[in-house]
Amino acid sequence: MRKVPVTKAVGMELCHDITRIVPGHEKGRAYQRGHVITPGDVPRLQDLGKEHVFVWEPDDDLVHEDESALRLARHAAGPGLSWGEPNQGRVDLRAAYNGLLKVQVDRLTMLNNLDGVIMSTLHNNRLVVEGQKVAGTRIIPLAIQRSILEHAEGICSRPGPLITVKPFQPLWVGIVTTGSEVYTGRIKDGFCSVLKQKTSFFGARVLGQVIVPDDPEVIAMEIRNFISEGAQLVLVTGGMSVDPDDVTPTGIRGTGAEVVFYGAPVLPGSMFMMAYLGHVTVCGLPGCVMFNKTTVFDLVLPRIFAGDRLCRGDIAGMGHGGFCEDCEVCRFPACSFGKSTDMYGVK
Repeated sequence: MRKVPVTKAVGMELCHDITRIVPGHEKGRAYQRGHVITPGDVPRLQDLGKEHVFVWEPDDDLVHEDESALRLARHAAGPGLSWGEPNQGRVDLRAAYNGLLKVQVDRLTMLNNLDGVIMSTLHNNRLVVEGQKVAGTRIIPLAIQRSILEHAEGICSRPGPLITVKPFQPLWVGIVTTGSEVYTGRIKDGFCSVLKQKTSFFGARVLGQVIVPDDPEVIAMEIRNFISEGAQLVLVTGGMSVDPDDVTPTGIRGTGAEVVFYGAPVLPGSMFMMAYLGHVTVCGLPGCVMFNKTTVFDLVLPRIFAGDRLCRGDIAGMGHGGFCEDCEVCRFPACSFGKSTDMYGVK
């Protein structure tokens, strides 16, 4: 790589993209790598603040920024990811399908500790959709030492890829609605339509809904009935507070399920319960799930449908970032809600 005055570079080939910025309006590529400089380019390059340009001279010890970014992307990307061509030295990774983004954050930090190498991603355990940009990578200099790049490639690919997207599984779902006031017809249930809407995105197949009184034995029986019918996820709505008539937690425990937690450090959604009966997830949903647009349920739902089995530590870590700001215009999941640094361990 050699530095040449623009006025003496006519006929030479650019070894890097050159960016044009119009403040507040545009930032894009003015010249592409490989462009052969013409006499008419000289004043344009000077207008872009370029008195010198770099031209490429092969060097076995150096790897060009474009090739480096492509190599990093290929080594980092696991199942569910694709990448494009370099643009201004950068290569982006996109989700190949709807799913749950998984990032090996400790290794990502190791990678970014290398001199001249960067990789940035969306948050781990983030719901992503097909075609969405989820990460980008580049090197800082125009060329990097081959040994540094090979070290970076090792961090990206071993053990296992740095970034993956887990596809959602179309789970069979049963809905048990509790509450004597609903069971007797005094009020109309408002939960079922909300749950169908929230789970349909993930491909849920709803087995049905049963409405039961505030009786823990009946609640437990209906949960077991759904599981015997093939339910892979049972959602139990209402009766989750500390009122004497709210017995849904007792009913869930009565199935013999292993309760992971009852009481999540997330607002709204603190009275949420999660349990496992074998491989079946059972969730006790407080009333806020019916009334609030975004709750703890929206944090755990993508992980359930991606096949994650959550532990108590996963939920405890949600406290940092678990306070919803209840914005007038909700942008979840493109916001800070649930993006705790304590949630980043991949399972």
